[in-house]
Amino acid sequence: MFPKPIEKSSRSWQITYQMLLPVALIVWLLPLIAVAIFSIKPDADFVNGNYWGLPSSFEFFTNYGKVFFESDMPRYLWNSVLITVPTVIGCIILSSMTGFALGVYKFRGNLLTFFMFIAGNFVPFQILMVPVRDLTLSLNLYDTKLGLVLFHVAFQTGFCTLFMRNFIRALPFPLIEAARVEGVAEWRIFVFIVLPLMKPALAALSVLIFTFIWNDYFWAIVLTQGPDSQPVTAGITSFNSQFRAAYHLMSAGSIVAALPPVIMFFAMQKHFIAGLTLGAVK
Repeated sequence: MFPKPIEKSSRSWQITYQMLLPVALIVWLLPLIAVAIFSIKPDADFVNGNYWGLPSSFEFFTNYGKVFFESDMPRYLWNSVLITVPTVIGCIILSSMTGFALGVYKFRGNLLTFFMFIAGNFVPFQILMVPVRDLTLSLNLYDTKLGLVLFHVAFQTGFCTLFMRNFIRALPFPLIEAARVEGVAEWRIFVFIVLPLMKPALAALSVLIFTFIWNDYFWAIVLTQGPDSQPVTAGITSFNSQFRAAYHLMSAGSIVAALPPVIMFFAMQKHFIAGLTLGAVK
């Protein structure tokens, strides 16, 4: 019923597995490796059709210097920070409160309300493009960082509520009952008892939402335009001109844009794994 562990397989299959694993890893990382190589190539290599060969000259400092000092990339990066960080904070605050209400309190319509939060995750976001854009125009939020933040908070809260509600329901409920017997107010129970126990879940959810929002491209080009409010994922396309594309600069910008989520994951790796695996083994 379950796959046999590799340690219990035959020696020949273990050797085959050890040989295929690095190959699979290289194939999986091949697009990223290609972008990294493109980012240090000179522009002449693309003009001459040297797409997959070794660089004719290494232009690491030249390309990345142009990205940081001769383009709006720092501004796009700052826009991404101003969009992503408030979105993560807003989603965490709202979902922790809604998760607490749906996970602790029993009231009529609890399950229906929970299903409504979940239902939003099954709506294809492409069909929301026109109504959401019209809504931001009518509220004067189009091409603003605030409009993008509000939309992401509204759209991500459903998934975050699902995550938080299930995590809170796995907490030891006698702790909450004991606090109520002692006369502790509900908001103090939430702040001083439930939230400290939710630290692994909060860390895991923060990493997930940070990655989702930072890497968003669709809504970045639908709801914003120009360097005043566009995040870095949409700003990378500014290296394209009318008649040609600076692929070496786009590759360098892509590497720069990918670094913050990677740094975020490794900084929160311990808490992220703890949050995802808490309760997996009873």
